[in-house]
Amino acid sequence: MSSLKEKISKEKLPRHVAIIMDGNGRWAKLQGKNRVYGHQNGVTSVREVTEAAAEIGLEYLTLYAWSTENWKRPKEEVDALMSLLVSTLNNEKKTLLKNNVRLRAIGDLKSLPGKLYEQLLETIHDTAHLTGLTLVLALSYSARWEMVHAVREIARQVSEGKLAPSHIDQITISNNLATAGMPDPELLIRTSGEYRISNFMLYQLAYSELYFSEKMWPDFRKEDFYEAIADFQCRERRFGKISEQIKQH
Repeated sequence: MSSLKEKISKEKLPRHVAIIMDGNGRWAKLQGKNRVYGHQNGVTSVREVTEAAAEIGLEYLTLYAWSTENWKRPKEEVDALMSLLVSTLNNEKKTLLKNNVRLRAIGDLKSLPGKLYEQLLETIHDTAHLTGLTLVLALSYSARWEMVHAVREIARQVSEGKLAPSHIDQITISNNLATAGMPDPELLIRTSGEYRISNFMLYQLAYSELYFSEKMWPDFRKEDFYEAIADFQCRERRFGKISEQIKQH
């Protein structure tokens, strides 16, 4: 059986793909289980998609793992998921090292429980030298939190006389976002049939292609990821121009 992977052009790969991993709780409910069961099974999907991204030569993969709004969920779910994240980081470190995958994280990381924060920093440190795929976990992240943080930082630079207001431009803003130094995602994937961005990378997604999958995250596998990449490669990206201008290049 052939794989969609064979249809993917290495010359037309997006540099950065971001994923809103949605549907763990509803998937678990359909199985007659609690929401944590869905999160546990979602780890398999994370492993599969990360391996798929590394195999085709993607540069950046960002996974929206936990939003600032998710802290409002029931305490037992929050505690269980935080514990799951710690064990997953610990268990998957060997796989990251084996596949030359470097880990990064964006978000209000200091708001994470101490044990998770320490495990996260340790894994980031231990994979920092790797040169393949960069896997970015968005943890305790939201775009509005990020924008407030960036505005405060830019205001501080202005107040200290390090930056003139007239010199603030799009590059200034990009350099003060959590994703500074990373290319904007060319493709955003969201699972579970929901059609919204949910406070995720609002600035960076300005020109991203959007791909929505009906599959819930625990059922999302390599072939589903390849299908999204193949779909992306069939699209015409104009950035405000017309088709004829694009074809001239």
